[in-house]
Amino acid sequence: MKPDIQAVKTFLTSLQDTLCQQLSTLDGAIFHEDNWQREGGGGRSRVLTGTLFEQAGVNFSHVRGSAMPANASAHRPALAGRSFEALGVSLVVHPCNPYVPTSHANVRFFIAEKPGDEPVWWFGGGFDLTPCYGFEEDAKHWHRTARNLCKPFGPDVYPRYKKWCDDYFCLRHRNEQRGIGGLFCDSLNTPDFNYAFRFMQAVGLGYLDAYLPIVQRRRDMPWGERERHFQLYRRGRYVEFNLIWDRGTLFGLQTGGRTESILMSMPPQARWEYDYHPEPGSPEAALAKFIEVREWV
Repeated sequence: MKPDIQAVKTFLTSLQDTLCQQLSTLDGAIFHEDNWQREGGGGRSRVLTGTLFEQAGVNFSHVRGSAMPANASAHRPALAGRSFEALGVSLVVHPCNPYVPTSHANVRFFIAEKPGDEPVWWFGGGFDLTPCYGFEEDAKHWHRTARNLCKPFGPDVYPRYKKWCDDYFCLRHRNEQRGIGGLFCDSLNTPDFNYAFRFMQAVGLGYLDAYLPIVQRRRDMPWGERERHFQLYRRGRYVEFNLIWDRGTLFGLQTGGRTESILMSMPPQARWEYDYHPEPGSPEAALAKFIEVREWV
């Protein structure tokens, strides 16, 4: 079945609207929108700065190119000499309250074409959670939601994409996880285009079911300077991952995306402290054990 690019675009722009509406209602603030166009595509970048969310960004982009970046072609030789289109919605939420975890979600579609050949296409995406303070209840809810949305697509889908998420969101230079994971998949191509498309839709819409109840549980917990200090330290890890390991950040910059939109995933404030170690036995020290890879459900 030939991929329906317009149907994908219609869903993604609608998803961006839904995500922004739900987050805006929760915070009571509104998103600032930038519509951008340049050679090779465009998009809508939306950023909220509120009292619940220090910064939340929800971006839609649709970029095109006559040839793949050299780095991408080297990893996927079948794409050499093909034009391409990439569409996606990406979201990152950095809360004010350190007890509310940072969250990330991304759903995307890629197609590369060459006259006379069949198109090469795939879907990708997922969502992951990055707490500063670990709560078993939240982690189990997050993964239970991920497992449940995967069930209609096969019994092996959740465990496979959960492991892929654990493997991907790892700071290999520090040998530690970024958070407690969730779902991650790439290169999802099936004989039935609609099957893959439905899965991408389920992931995009399932993010709200996974995240919003956690925000509601933690948003009013009292916090002070100690928690804020630790939150900024953990945000430093988030920055390290995005700039060193995240393939989406690199692809966006290589394909002429809008730099401000690509880097909206960065927290507005972060810190690094040489050889920092939290006090033994403290809630901050407990995080290292909490984010180790495990089966949550």
